[in-house]
Amino acid sequence: MARTRAAFNDPDGARYGIPTFWWQGAPPGYATRRQLTAAGLRPGGQPVAAQVLWRGVGGTRTAYLYRVDLAAPKRTATPAQRTAIGKALTARRTCPTCHTVRPYFIPRSLGECLACAFPQEDAA
Repeated sequence: MARTRAAFNDPDGARYGIPTFWWQGAPPGYATRRQLTAAGLRPGGQPVAAQVLWRGVGGTRTAYLYRVDLAAPKRTATPAQRTAIGKALTARRTCPTCHTVRPYFIPRSLGECLACAFPQEDAA
């Protein structure tokens, strides 16, 4: 085992307080948040079960691990929530000046659509 792996190998949690593994050294049954999301799961309120440590840019990097067997399925939005989200996104695309629904979000820095913010001068 390399020195780096030996420095981060603490499966009992005596040195770091929680079980610690090296990069790609975690046993099966643990997953990061992204891995849980990709599998259609979420941590579901469980505490961090373990961590992975590795040397990276700027020092030691950490990835927290959760137990897969305690993970809960991802929640889905209700039809009412989906309707509210759709209305909110439409409101972000509606210009308050000309009341036109644009195919892009209205820039907050301008406060109105591009056509209203930068009107074309009529060529005489």
